[in-house]
Parts: sequence; structure tokens; C-alpha cells
Amino acid sequence: MKAQARAFRTGGSISTKGAASTTNHLVDASELQFGQPLHETHPHLLESGELTPGITAQEYHDRRVKLCEHLPKGSVAILEASTVKWATSSVFYPHVQDLNFLYLTGFQEDNAVAVIEKVSDDPEGFNFYLFVQAKNPAQEQWAGARSGVVAARDVFNADIAHDVAELSSRLPGILKTATSVYSDVKKPKAGHESTRLYDLLREGAGTEASLHLPSKVLPLSPVMDDLRMVKSPAEIANMRKAGKIAGRAITNLMRREWLFEQDIAAALEYDVKSSGCTGLSFIPVVAGGRNTSCVHYVHNNAAITPESLILVDAGGEYGRYVSDITRVWPQHGKFTTAQRDLYEALLTVQRRCVSLSRENAELSLNDLHREARTGLMAELERLGFPSNGYRYIDKLFNHHVGHYVGMDVHDCMGVSRNIPLKRGHCITIEPGVYVPNDSMFPKHFHGMGMRIEDSVAIDAESVINLTVEAVKEVADIENLRE
Repeated sequence: MKAQARAFRTGGSISTKGAASTTNHLVDASELQFGQPLHETHPHLLESGELTPGITAQEYHDRRVKLCEHLPKGSVAILEASTVKWATSSVFYPHVQDLNFLYLTGFQEDNAVAVIEKVSDDPEGFNFYLFVQAKNPAQEQWAGARSGVVAARDVFNADIAHDVAELSSRLPGILKTATSVYSDVKKPKAGHESTRLYDLLREGAGTEASLHLPSKVLPLSPVMDDLRMVKSPAEIANMRKAGKIAGRAITNLMRREWLFEQDIAAALEYDVKSSGCTGLSFIPVVAGGRNTSCVHYVHNNAAITPESLILVDAGGEYGRYVSDITRVWPQHGKFTTAQRDLYEALLTVQRRCVSLSRENAELSLNDLHREARTGLMAELERLGFPSNGYRYIDKLFNHHVGHYVGMDVHDCMGVSRNIPLKRGHCITIEPGVYVPNDSMFPKHFHGMGMRIEDSVAIDAESVINLTVEAVKEVADIENLRE
């Protein structure tokens, strides 16, 4: 019997029938402690039925079904949770789960392994194993609650759940009949400890698990990229929420003058978090003056002079889905003539590329990049830049017009930018222009750096702008100060 989506009883207790059990497990909600927020413990963060914000247990189960549709009968997919990263010997970074592991399980703790075994061609013909760290009250008093083995089955719907300490003894039995194994476990970099799974699977290890491996472990990431590229309505809704919150926060920044970049960064993070996002989706670019010409400027510690342009490239994260937005505006609240001319030229190109971000346009990201280059050359020539812009455009516009976005700000990195955009794909559109102090370009534009970016979802005949709350029209920006 396959795992079912979580079911809930009234009165604060859970009733979930796990695949490895024939009886319902009832737990008093007042006693619940897990290693991540759930509806029973954090009803202000998750709705009933959700394993992570916006994504239900049923959707996670359906993802495992879709994975198995891409795998041959007899195959086994093995995924490992990411490990805790340390900044120093005693200071750890916040744990960020491996995205493919999270996509298939909804489980956010470290020290865990998921195994999906396809036993038949039936849609439900697979076994989902989850190996997790067992509950230990003494350890949890120091490091916080763990979900434990029972919750791995009864909450996260594993067909079979075990203590991760038993992985080395139980994995060989799963692999014994496997015809192929898919995993992205890699050899650790020099100076880094190997993971539990790598030690079990590495070639020539002589472990019982490695002895049962087929001749070659196949990469899982290409299959996962194909699955993750097409976003579900729930995923797009999460990205829309992340875009709405971050967009409003960036618009709020435009309403006043700022003395220091760090003040903008602090205000942005506070606004995004206090409005419902988990946090920022990446270290933001907060640049004033000449810093606007550095594409990935993240020092965010300079003073902002009165005549400066301010550029912010940031995004919010909600339910592990992100937005990516860039806006630029004048410190004084009013564009100078030169600033306005260059900004409107760039905005014309950005609007055009956004409008083409739909399935029936039959374009790829690389096609959109070519459209942006061509359009920007024409706009700049109109402003007095030299003709034959192909000779210098890569100097002024030195990055791609966009990238895929989703669970990561640069999502599905293994997918080519040459594939036609389809409904459910999500991308950014971010043309930029950065004018150096070079005599070949009009002097009144020297030192200006601009980028305008939105996150969008591709639909069949239209585009869904996920970040529309971040204003970008000149009149809208200038009216914020009135």
C-alpha cells in the first residue's frame, strides 16, 4: 500500500496511515515537536495538509510519482540531505536543504537520506525510504527538536522509515536487486569531510553497499532538472508571494533618501521578513553611485552621495521559492535628463523582452538575450552612442538577459538556455547598461550603471509578472516622493 497524503483530525491530533503500518497513529498536538514547522505546531505559517508553506504532502507524493515515470523499472534513486556548514569552528550557518532532496520529500533536516525504489511500472509501484536522525531528548535540548523516525513515516509519508544510523546495514538489501542507481553524491572537496552516503557508495570501497552497485552510478540531477523546470500552480503561487512582498519592500525604499547602503540593506531585510517571507533569497546588491556598475556588488557599506543613482538587486524567499528583482532610482527622487534618457531606453528593452516571455513566441532565453542586445544597441544609438553597436555592446551589457528561477535564484543550472520556453517555466528578464568613463561614449552618461529585472512565469499566450509591485515607470518612481 502506498503512502497517502497527510490526513488531519479535529481536536488537535494527527491521524496518518503510514505505508509500513496498518493502524492509525494518533498524537496529541500539545506534545508535538518536530525539526521543522508543521501546521499542527505553526498554524500561522502552514495550512492544513501542507508539509512546507504552500506545498501539500500530496504534491510531494505526486513529485515522487513523476520521478519514477522518468526512471526504468528496477532503478533506485538515492538523495542525501545537505550537511550543516560552519563559518568557524563553533559558528554554523543556517541550514539550507539540498534542493532536490527537499523537492521530493519536504524534509528540511540534515543527516538524512531518501531512497526511492521503482519496483514496477505502475504509477504507484515504488517504495519511498527515509533514513533520518532518531529523536534524542538530550541532544534536542541543545540543538532543537528532531522529527524522528515515526514522523518520517506518519508525517512525511515514507513507506519505510529508519534511523539513519542503520543506513549502512539496510542500504545493501535495497540495492541487491537494483538494475540501475541514480545519485548525485560527489567526492568531497579537499579539506572537507566525506558524507555518510559517499563513504557507502564510493567505488572500490569494499563496503557491502558498494559491492551491490551496478557498474556505474548514473547522475540524478538531469532528471531532477527536467522535473523542477515546470512549476506547478502552487510553486508559482509561492513565487508570486515572494515577488509581491519583495517588490513592495523595494518600492518602499524609493520613498525616501538614504545616507548609507547598509541602511537600505537593513531596512530591506526587515521589511521582507516582517511581511511574511522567510528572508532574502540571496545576499542583496545595494549600490550607490559608481558601485551601480559592479554587477555583483555586495559590500553594501558605502555612503550615498546626493546626486547618486541607487541600484538594488534583491528578492524574497517564501516556502523555499524565491523572487529576483532589480530596480534603480535617483537618490533625490527625480531623474536628471541624462539619467531619465538612459533609464527609459533600458526600460523599453526590458518591457519588450518581458512581453515576449510566453510560450507562443517560441523563443528561448538565448533568443531573448539576442533581442535585448539588438534592442539596446538601437536605443543607445538614438541617444548618441556610436553606430555599429555590436563592436561595444558586450562592454556595456556584460551579462545575460536572464536565467531560470524557482527554488534557487539560478535554478536548474544544468538546463540549456537554448530550449524553447514553455508554460510553467520561470525566468528573470534583466537587461543592463553600465557606461564606463570612456571617451567613445557620450560624457553625460559616464559612470551610470543600470539594470531592470523582473521574475516572470511563462504562460501559453501571455506572461505572468511575479514582481509587478516593484514600480519601474519613471512617473511612478518620481511620484513616490510627492
